Amino acid sequence: MKRTRSLFLAGLVALALTGPLPAAAQSDQPLVIARNMDLNSLDPHRAFCDTCQIYNSSVYETLVTLDANNKIVPLLAESWKASADQSEFTFTLDADAKFSDGSPVEAKDVKWSWERLKNLKGSAAFLMGNVAAIETPDARTVVVKMTAPNSEFINIASAPYTAIVNSDVAMANGAKADADAATTDTAEAWFLQNSAGSAPFVLEKYDPNAELRLKRNDGYWGTKPAVSGIVFRQVKDAVAQAQMLESGAADIAMQIDPDTAKTLQNPEVTVKTVPSYNFIYLALSPGAKANKVPLTKDVREAFEYALDRKGIIEFTIGNEGQVITTPIPIGFPGGSGYPEPEYNPEKAKELLAKAGHPDGISLEAVFPNLNAYGIDLSLLMQKVQQDLDKIGVKIELKPVQFSTWRERINSEGIPLTAVFYAPDYYGTAQYVEYFGMTEGSPWARRAGIKDPKDFNPKEAELYKKALASSGEEAAKIWHEIGLEMIKDRVIFPIVSPNLILAHRKDVKGVRYSACCNLPLAELSR
Repeated sequence: MKRTRSLFLAGLVALALTGPLPAAAQSDQPLVIARNMDLNSLDPHRAFCDTCQIYNSSVYETLVTLDANNKIVPLLAESWKASADQSEFTFTLDADAKFSDGSPVEAKDVKWSWERLKNLKGSAAFLMGNVAAIETPDARTVVVKMTAPNSEFINIASAPYTAIVNSDVAMANGAKADADAATTDTAEAWFLQNSAGSAPFVLEKYDPNAELRLKRNDGYWGTKPAVSGIVFRQVKDAVAQAQMLESGAADIAMQIDPDTAKTLQNPEVTVKTVPSYNFIYLALSPGAKANKVPLTKDVREAFEYALDRKGIIEFTIGNEGQVITTPIPIGFPGGSGYPEPEYNPEKAKELLAKAGHPDGISLEAVFPNLNAYGIDLSLLMQKVQQDLDKIGVKIELKPVQFSTWRERINSEGIPLTAVFYAPDYYGTAQYVEYFGMTEGSPWARRAGIKDPKDFNPKEAELYKKALASSGEEAAKIWHEIGLEMIKDRVIFPIVSPNLILAHRKDVKGVRYSACCNLPLAELSR
């Protein structure tokens, strides 16, 4: 996602060294994917990134997964059921499922894996946050009891971060699942060179900042992959990725932006644009330490009317994206059917005057200096600066390193910022938990919301109701919460950028997945 030009020459060197392979030689060769790998770990329960989703879902398996229509389908579990109140879930494992070493996947492995995910207390541990207990009455049955109703738990079980690991192998190499796992587990280094999953691929080799190699699991218990292996080449620059794709040095390029896509001329290259579930958003922190004036509801509403979202999209990615109104992805439960935000600078001025600022205000805007999903945040903020200037709001732009941004937003808040979000699983609860103005939510803290009257109690009420419901009933409630989050005037979604799928014409099965990003097992040549 983060793209710079810094490795452009490195990408071209890799191209020169590798070169296109003759067609006859390619048949036994692994598929090569050019990608800026944002890997933070190869330990499936510590990993938390976009590339991690691809890796986890290719080397490890979950109990259920998503098909191309975002329908939950069996994987390690052949069946499952939920209690009427959505507080208990029972999974029956497939009797044929086995790990790459040939040992069976058993209920004890599921219990151990999910308890380890929770007790490592890493970035994805929240997925198991509402699990009260996991019982294993026999080798093929897993019973999960929740602390409260949670109709999204089946969806959560499809997230690659809930990967099921061969517990015997992992424990023999320092992995722990006990309550103190965060301090006693020593397996992360082992996972950098080894894997212990049940999926179509196994880890062959990882060379940080260079390449990640996967090879086919020839003992896979399901349908074996059509390709012998996958090689991820570390290439940050979109232009370098495009060069490799056109020459045949790469079979798939994963982070081609709209401008670069237009330069692809080779008839052997296929380019397809599809909607994504990612989005870029602005956020205001009423309680930020650097605020010069109170960011009251009227002031925050003025921002809503001042933002020319369609103009911002055109300015940054040339209309290769969708306007998004509330912080729920279009295509997720409750994510559609909202009124399009109104661009009305005159109304924005009236609201500022009503708030006591007829001559405007000044504001500091600190944001990560990076490119996310093909959008340069600095370029986006320049357009935002122009829009706000029209209503008398003067913005001082301060791009910073992501680590600096994260430290500041979590300590003292930032008056105005821009950042991005991608789903951790196919489900809407994560967006309410993250963006809702409810006590304890990340963005309520970042916004500096402390006074109980400034929280949105209706969101908390509806959230519990949604988790106790399912299907269309739950989707309607998520939609109600989306309307409430618009009224908060703290999170201002701007654009859901389109995703560009670019690959050699002879590569089949390339698609974007809401759970797994790119399902490698479906690829063929």
